Amino acid sequence: MLPAMNRELLTLEPSGIRRFTALARATPGCAMLTIGEPDLNTPEPIKTACKQALDANKTHYPVNAGDLELRQAVCAFEAARNGYDYAENEVLITHGATEALFVAMRGVLNPGDEVIVPTPAFGLYETIARLAGAVVVPLDTARTGFQIDEAALQAAITPKTKLLVLNSPNNPTGVVYTQATLEGVRRAVEGRPIFVLCDDVYSQLVYAPCPLFARFRALREQLLVVQSFSKPYAMTGWRMGYLMGDARVIEKLLLYHAATVVSVASYAQDACIEALRQDVAPTVRLYRARRDRMLAALDAMGLPAARPEGAFYVFPSIARYGLSSEEFCTRAITEGRVAAVPGSCFGAEGYIRLSYCCSAEQIDTALARLAAFLKTL
Repeated sequence: MLPAMNRELLTLEPSGIRRFTALARATPGCAMLTIGEPDLNTPEPIKTACKQALDANKTHYPVNAGDLELRQAVCAFEAARNGYDYAENEVLITHGATEALFVAMRGVLNPGDEVIVPTPAFGLYETIARLAGAVVVPLDTARTGFQIDEAALQAAITPKTKLLVLNSPNNPTGVVYTQATLEGVRRAVEGRPIFVLCDDVYSQLVYAPCPLFARFRALREQLLVVQSFSKPYAMTGWRMGYLMGDARVIEKLLLYHAATVVSVASYAQDACIEALRQDVAPTVRLYRARRDRMLAALDAMGLPAARPEGAFYVFPSIARYGLSSEEFCTRAITEGRVAAVPGSCFGAEGYIRLSYCCSAEQIDTALARLAAFLKTL
């Protein structure tokens, strides 16, 4: 019966990140720098809020969009942090950023529409676009310091362009788009019927000023903003996030969300309210120290990498070794017992992604093994 299934689904492959993580786990003693998951546990006040909600029997259907109290908390948080002017009916609580991305993209894309994705990029954008029957238009940023070139973006836009994806801080590079970059993007999309999907899930984990495109409030009708509780609050397993946009757009996207998952878990929403009260500054300091540790080691190896100003990834170039990133990472696991993710998984050959959301000891072990592996090439 496989030939009778959805044609786009049949063309998809498993996530490269998961594939290389699985290979690493099957290799005894392998040091892994593959998964972008905090090694921290969810803070106790967040867990306590969830337990209290369960004790209060908050186990019934919530409203589709999410509890009003949580949506109000999101609005207050985003207004105080970013100056956003979203109202409660412009916020949709989702099953993680993944569902927010899925609802946003599937909700605005029609078959044949074009989606501009600056690369390197998280592979899920292409997956969702293809499932929607849309066409992905990669926009290479590797040649411009992982910043978006305005002229290149203008050239990529066609009458079929429906959506532009922005991810800053970026996964996999950790690079933050500059204000000049965002001004160029604004000029390219302003006045055109193009949605801009801002995947800002790492925007609290930054080590330098982080301009955000959604602060161009004059473009609010074109904006779709995705956020997640997973990264800043170490809540990956909770699967909680949210989507913000213009009221008329969110009203329609709510129908897609309701038809897909109905709503998120009722008791988890109290935990999210508490999460928004947490101070992530200690977490940022921890990641900054790990970043500096990794950059120093890579520099000693002679592996050049753009300096990450956010998230918890480094994206060094391995082009000098003449191997595809897939072959490099496979051999690193099997011969060097150290795991990274090939740049090809992000649409950028000649690079590897290293995650530093793990202990300093694991980072040191992994990088020592990487240095030893490089000497064999």
